[in-house]
Amino acid sequence: MASTSEKTKKKKTTQRVRIHSPKLKWMSTRLLDDVFTDEVSLFKPHFKVDYEAYLQRLWDSNPEIYEILKKAGDLESAREDLYVYLEKSERKVFALDNDLHILEKSTVRECIRVFRSIIGPINEFRTEYSALDSLWKLARNKRADLKSDISVGFILEFINLFRGVTGKSNIYLENVQVKKGIPEFFKMKGREAASARMEMLDDLGLSVQKYFKKYPSGLEEEVISWRSENRRKILRYFKATESDWYDYQWHLKNVIKDSRPLIDLIELSNEQKEAVDDAVAHKIAFGISPYYLSLMDTRLSIGYDHAVRAQVIPSKEYVDKMIESRTNRKISFDFMGEHDTSPIDLITRRYPGIAILKPFNTCAQICVYCQRNWEIERVLEPKALASKEKTDKALSWFDRHKSIGDVLVTGGDPLVMRDEQIRRILKSLASKSHIYRIRIGSRTPVVLPMRFTDDLMNILSEFHQPPKLEIALVTHFEHSYEITPESMEAVQKLRKAGISVYNQQVYTIENSRRFELAKLRIDLRRIGVDPYYTFNMKGKEETSRYMVPIARIMQERKEEARLLPGLDRTDEPVFNVPKLGKNHLRAGQDHRLVMILPDGSRVYEFHPWEKNITPVPPFNYVDVPIYDYLEELATRGENIRDYRTIWFYY
Repeated sequence: MASTSEKTKKKKTTQRVRIHSPKLKWMSTRLLDDVFTDEVSLFKPHFKVDYEAYLQRLWDSNPEIYEILKKAGDLESAREDLYVYLEKSERKVFALDNDLHILEKSTVRECIRVFRSIIGPINEFRTEYSALDSLWKLARNKRADLKSDISVGFILEFINLFRGVTGKSNIYLENVQVKKGIPEFFKMKGREAASARMEMLDDLGLSVQKYFKKYPSGLEEEVISWRSENRRKILRYFKATESDWYDYQWHLKNVIKDSRPLIDLIELSNEQKEAVDDAVAHKIAFGISPYYLSLMDTRLSIGYDHAVRAQVIPSKEYVDKMIESRTNRKISFDFMGEHDTSPIDLITRRYPGIAILKPFNTCAQICVYCQRNWEIERVLEPKALASKEKTDKALSWFDRHKSIGDVLVTGGDPLVMRDEQIRRILKSLASKSHIYRIRIGSRTPVVLPMRFTDDLMNILSEFHQPPKLEIALVTHFEHSYEITPESMEAVQKLRKAGISVYNQQVYTIENSRRFELAKLRIDLRRIGVDPYYTFNMKGKEETSRYMVPIARIMQERKEEARLLPGLDRTDEPVFNVPKLGKNHLRAGQDHRLVMILPDGSRVYEFHPWEKNITPVPPFNYVDVPIYDYLEELATRGENIRDYRTIWFYY
């Protein structure tokens, strides 16, 4: 595994703002205004970052820390003086005359904890970088001695941290320090108090609804109408009939495997066309079902289908990286270390009571940021089905490991297999008395909902026999725009058979805007799907442009999902630790921030799920810089002020 410093070298520092859209009027005048609520312009004409202004704002954000760094004769003196300063700052929080609001005090304590961690020598050793050394040299104007360029993202991280230590986070949009106080409704009683409280809650609810309107689902009448026309175009193009549309095998036979049908049926950008052509030319897995194509807007200007397109139309960066690593991708792209957690072919195991069975190694279409893109050769690969001998050997393996009660059958997509193949595997697993649940991991409700024929439902119902054996389906809706009458019908067939349906969404740049995922949760529940996991995207180089900072996941969970009813927020935000398994991001004891790298990336130390059970080593993860993420959101027309608290989710 590459060291933290090696990964750092691969990332580009952000010294100039990338311009992608004419909408970015804010970028010429106010970045810090949006992020920090300061009335100050830090940009010069032509969109070039005024680096010196950012640096000055860093020192202005906490003059005491600046003086400590500036006066320290060496790095260790600076470290010791900062430890003393942080200890005094923490003690001030508990002083009787401290008039900060208790919530702001909590932010102070958290910032102090993080700052101590970042300047800790052991974390410098483990990450092979010292943020303190860079700060010390910057304060003493010794930039020539810096080993790496220091980005605006790095400076912004410490502006917030410096402010947070003194109780000036501006989380609550106060012009001065947040003072002690309570809302007006707490000062009232009875109906008067309730009325005042209702006014505040109504304001919150209306603000949420305002965001929801930005993210239509495929159940809205206008969208249904668009897609009906799309379906007619696609059927004419393939010289097919209306009845063909409801035949899942017709869709499988007509999976789109190059750019020609896309060019003929929808508007593509030049970059999208080039990426698809390059992928096809270099035999990188690519495919889109006709049904899923019908979910795309015919014109780019409509823009509701961004998450749909991003699922299957690869970016140029993705294709270039896949081409570059063509010969060794089975090693370099296996982020979860499945090679090292597979005791025999087709089996993966990372937990005591669960194992994964992968009998079928392809899908109805290919998702760009698939966890297993390293082993899927092409869409509907003829040799994707494991041999009977290999499958039987994997099924027999469960007889020797009776502590396993829950089996996830995935792949690839196992529901692309023929009915008799599915039945054979379910029958074998059902015969093992220690197995009480079979989960089927499948995207067919999203990309091929007509797969849920009466014959398939009869097979699933045959083996769903509670309490002896439960059959459950785990699927993967990424956006409300993927939810359609057809997908709802498929889900309802399963629910009427008593089979639970759960959703695992991957948190990406395409569904991470304010309340975008909250809207998906509500729409999922309305069709009968339970939100299950929100996955931090795997730290895979080829899909870096889709990644979202961990801080944004935690912010979304606290500030957006928290406003939903409990039944709509049953999913758990998780990070998958390579070779080990899921780390729950809500559990602060399971991860901590240990370093800020020169490009603004945070380094997190993740503890394994086995913590407090057995001493398994932690894992250091280099996250995507918050600054880069906010910059990308801005190019998409987002108001960055909406995300200002992201810096304080550690």
